[in-house]
Amino acid sequence: MSRPHTSLATIPNRFAFIDSVSKVASQYSELSLMLVDVVRFSDVTTSLGINVGDQFLLEIANRIQTLFGHEVALGRISGDVFGVVFPSVSNEAMLRGSFDRLVEHFKVPMYHEDNAFMADFNVGVACSNETHWVSSVTKKPSFDITAFVSRAEAALKQAKENKYENYFSLALKDKTDTGRSLALKADLKRALAQNELELYYQPKVNLDNLSVVGAECLLRWNHPLDGILFPGPLIEAAESYNMMNELGYWTLEQAFRTLAEFDAQRLSLSLSVNISPTQLYDNQLIPTLHMLSQSYSIPLTRLELELTEDIALSNSLMVKKQLDELRCLGISISVDDFGKGYSNLAYIRDLHLDALKIDKAFVMELGSGDVNRAIIEAVKIIGVAKGCSVVAEGVETVEQLHILREIGISEGQGYLFSKAVPFEDFVSLAQQEIIIGSSPTRKQA
Repeated sequence: MSRPHTSLATIPNRFAFIDSVSKVASQYSELSLMLVDVVRFSDVTTSLGINVGDQFLLEIANRIQTLFGHEVALGRISGDVFGVVFPSVSNEAMLRGSFDRLVEHFKVPMYHEDNAFMADFNVGVACSNETHWVSSVTKKPSFDITAFVSRAEAALKQAKENKYENYFSLALKDKTDTGRSLALKADLKRALAQNELELYYQPKVNLDNLSVVGAECLLRWNHPLDGILFPGPLIEAAESYNMMNELGYWTLEQAFRTLAEFDAQRLSLSLSVNISPTQLYDNQLIPTLHMLSQSYSIPLTRLELELTEDIALSNSLMVKKQLDELRCLGISISVDDFGKGYSNLAYIRDLHLDALKIDKAFVMELGSGDVNRAIIEAVKIIGVAKGCSVVAEGVETVEQLHILREIGISEGQGYLFSKAVPFEDFVSLAQQEIIIGSSPTRKQA
């Protein structure tokens, strides 16, 4: 059995490891390469220093080696990415099982003095056998180490992009769709440069008196050929090509500009902005918000940042630090789509929040059973205990409105009041009484 490494320096580096992959390919008809990326490990080095970070990386490497046994070869591809080569294995189900074992094994945290770190991973896998080993030049069997490693790196990139799945595998025969991604990157650059992006606003309504108390701003794309589009593909491209900060800060500046225009219209409203995980890991977030607040003479208390449940429930040290600093500035923090994913109630207990936004799936099914009402009542109890408000999303019928009032939910959004609309339409809506009963769902009833 392999001896534990005593230093990161004794772990084969990228070049030595790739050489070992080639040797394995020359000896076995099947093999697989697993790239293991330690998620957000920069948080550890930022908070605890490089030396402590190296100690954790060394422990991770040794635990991976112990977990998979001496038959596999281990290497360090880059700072926090390890490579594992599995001889005689090209079965995707077996590799998926290895990934599950890895995740389960590292649920036991690592410690340094009073600090604990629970490692999580993105994993990309390339698997191959001799039927895939064909030279592009001679068309004869030949193992292409460069293509093999590139395939594993492409799988790891896809694993990082997946929203709910941290694992992805590719065989050498699989094809990747890179052309569309590159086109989307070009689209995003053009959209930002030519002002094709626009914010729409969905009103947040006091459910008791139906007055508009705020708005959530949502991104729309004025495509030169296709008209107004939801920008999902553009956001995916921004995340893939490290442009999320550029897009996110554009949105924040537009939000401050909107708040200044609200003041000009004598609308004393708050504004909610969805924030990406990339921005929460950016040390320029706080300074940028200070700058925007001063430039537009808008107090930060007028701004609410909405997090997705998976971001809010992450165990990231930096996310916790950023959220605490944001709240100290007076910025409200809310969790969007609460209940949509896996709600870690233990973590919600310890997280300082200003609002929980109930996922619309529970609201839209209010009239079809008691369970949805019970879930909303439970969220209301949690909100009261934490001292934060509870907002219902997806309100579409008068019946849902009445039930929410009975439960004691005081704020809501939904088509019963209005869909997301351009700025001028929102201002007109906010300056008059809301007429309910015209939602698409209600018209179909």
